[in-house]
Amino acid sequence: MILCVYTARLFHQAFISFRKYALEVTGLPADLHIILSDICCGAGHIDDIYPYFMRHAKQIFPMLDCMDDLRKISDLRVPANWYPEARVIERKVIFHAGPTNSGKTYHAIQRYLAAKSGVYCGPLKLLAHEIFEKSNNAGVPCDLVTGEERTFVNVEGRASDHVACTIEMCSVNTPYEVAVIDEIQMIRDPARGWAWTRALLGLCAEEIHICGEPAAIDFVKELMFTTGEEVEVHTYQRLTPFSILDQAVESLDNLRPGDCIVCFSKNDIYSISRQIEARGLECAVIYGSLPPGTKLSQAKKFNDPDDPCKILVATDAIGMGLNLSIKRIIFNSLVKPSINEKGEKQMETISTSQALQIAGRAGRFSSKFKEGEVTTMYRDDLLVLKEILSHSVDPIQTAGLHPTAEQLEMFAYHLPDATLSNLVDIFVSLSQVDGLYFVCNIDDFKFLADMIQHIPLNLRSRYVFCTAPINKKQTFVCTSFLKFARQFSRDEPLTFDWICRHISWPLAEPKNIKDLVHLEAVHDVLDLYLWLSYRFMDMFPETALVRQIQQELDDIIQQGVRNITRLIRATDTAVPGQATVKSGKAGSSDLISSRGQSGQRGQSGQKGEMMNSSLAGRLVRDGLLTPDLLRQLQREWSKDQKQDDTTRHAHGTEQHYNNNKGKSKKKKK
Repeated sequence: MILCVYTARLFHQAFISFRKYALEVTGLPADLHIILSDICCGAGHIDDIYPYFMRHAKQIFPMLDCMDDLRKISDLRVPANWYPEARVIERKVIFHAGPTNSGKTYHAIQRYLAAKSGVYCGPLKLLAHEIFEKSNNAGVPCDLVTGEERTFVNVEGRASDHVACTIEMCSVNTPYEVAVIDEIQMIRDPARGWAWTRALLGLCAEEIHICGEPAAIDFVKELMFTTGEEVEVHTYQRLTPFSILDQAVESLDNLRPGDCIVCFSKNDIYSISRQIEARGLECAVIYGSLPPGTKLSQAKKFNDPDDPCKILVATDAIGMGLNLSIKRIIFNSLVKPSINEKGEKQMETISTSQALQIAGRAGRFSSKFKEGEVTTMYRDDLLVLKEILSHSVDPIQTAGLHPTAEQLEMFAYHLPDATLSNLVDIFVSLSQVDGLYFVCNIDDFKFLADMIQHIPLNLRSRYVFCTAPINKKQTFVCTSFLKFARQFSRDEPLTFDWICRHISWPLAEPKNIKDLVHLEAVHDVLDLYLWLSYRFMDMFPETALVRQIQQELDDIIQQGVRNITRLIRATDTAVPGQATVKSGKAGSSDLISSRGQSGQRGQSGQKGEMMNSSLAGRLVRDGLLTPDLLRQLQREWSKDQKQDDTTRHAHGTEQHYNNNKGKSKKKKK
C-alpha cells in the first residue's frame, strides 16, 4: 500500500516536471519534437510519448532505475534477522512488570549482580551511573559506558565482566550471562524507541530481564514470538501507597515540607521558585537541561533532613533517575509540549503513563515518607487529574526502528549524487514495516544533515555526526556542531586550546538567567566534544582536559542554580519586558502569570504590563521573536517614549509660556 502511494506520488511529480519541461524549454530534442508534431497532426498516438517521459523521469528521480534494489534494502519487516548472533542463542526472557516504586528493577539488578557477566541498559546517564556505583559498592567490578563517558574500574583499562550503559551504547555483539533492559515502555518513543527494539532483539545474553509497565507485557510477548522465545512474567505491586487528594493547593502559602511542584516549562520553574523564596522558603530546582551533577546536587539538598530546603520545583525530569524524598506531588499544569511521530510540536494533556510515572515519585519506599499524596495547584485541574489516573495505561502496540549506517551506505551506492537528508527521505518513503513496528522520527537527524551538507565528509563520518544527541533549539550548540564538523573535514584536530577559545574559557558565574542558560549550552557543547571523542579519537584527543573543565563548569552552574532567584531578579531588572513575577504574600492570583506562560487559562483582570510580558514570552518561545529582537524593540519603545515625553514637555513649556504671555498682556491693559 505504502509503495503504491509512493509510486503514484513519484509519477505525479514526474508528470508535472515533464509537462513543464515540454512547454518551457527553449529547444526540444529533435526526436521528442517530431513525436509531438505527429501527435498534433493526428499521425501519432499519445502513448508514443511514454519512452521520452520515462527518460525525463529517470533524470530527475535516479532511484527509478534501481527501485527494486532500494526496496529490498529498505525492507524492515523482519528486524529480528538483523541480529544473527542473538538468534543462535536460546535466550530466557523475564519481564519484571509493575508500577513505579514496586521493586521490579531491584529484583532484576539482584540477578545482574549475581551473574558472572552482565549488562544494564538504562534510558538515562543518571540511571547508568547509579547502577555503576551500586555494582562496584557491592564488590562486583562494573564499567560505565555512556555516549560521552567511558569509565573502566580496572587500573590497566581492561573491560570488566559487568557494564552499566545508556541503552543506545549497549553492544549487541558481546556475550553476557544476564542483560537488564530498563523502562521497556519507551520502545514506543517516537525518537528513541529504536534503541529499545535493538536491545530487545539483539542482545546476546542467556537471560534478558525486562523492567517496565504492565502495558508492555502483551506486546513484548508478541515480539518475542517472532524470535521463537517465550516470556516469563513476574508482576509486582507498589511498595508504598499514594492517594489523590480531594483538594487542590490553590496557593503557594499552602505548601508543606516534602512538596514537589511539577511544571512542564522552565519559565514556570523560574516564576514559581521566585514566588516560593519571596515567602521566606528555600527550594531546590531540577529540570532536564541541567547537567547531571547539578541535578544530583539539587536532589541531595532537597533530601538532606538537616538542610532548610524542603520544597522542590521540577519538570518531569524527576520521573526517572533520581531518588527523591517527596511527600506530595503537585501538578502545576497537566499540559506539556510534545513531538509527534511526524516531528510536529504540539501541546497535549499528559497521558496516564506520564501521570503515573510522575505521581509515583511521591512516598518512595526508601524515603522517610512511607505514603505519598498527589494533587494539583488549581482546583479545575484536580478533576482532570483524577480522570487521567482512573484510566489504565494504553497498551503498547508498536516498536521503533531506525535506518542503520550500513543501509544508507547501500542506498548511497545506488544514488551517489543524493544528499544524506535525501537518502533518509527516500529510505523512509520506500521502507516496509509490518504492524509491530514504525520508523522513528528522523527530523533531528535531517536537520543536522542539512546543516553540514556543504561540508566535505565521507558518508560514514557524516552519518555519525548526524546521530549526535544535541539540542537543536540551542543556537550556540548548533554553531559549535557546525564548527566541529568543519574542523574535522580539514583534518585538523580539535585541541584543548581550540575548544577553550571557542567557549571563551574560563567562564564567570552567571549574573542572570540568560547567563545560566548559556552555561548550560556550553556544558552541552563539551558533552558533544566528549561524544565525538569516542567516535573519532584522533580528531578529538583532549578528553581528559575537556572533562576536567566540564566538571568545573558543572560547579559554576550548581552555584548559579543555588542562587536562581537572585538571577531571576537580575533578569527582570535588566530586561523589563520579560515575564515579571509578583512578590510578597498574596493568594493564588500571583500564580496567574506563570500559568499563562504554560498555555493554560488566565484571568481577564490582569494588568496590561503582565499581559504584554506574557505575549513577549510566548513570541520568544514560539520562535517568532528572538531575545535580541525583543531587546531592540524595547530600546526603540524606550526611545519613542523619551521622544514623546520630550514633545509633551516642549508642548507643555510652550503652553505655559503662552499662558504667561497672555497674563502679562492683561496686566498691561
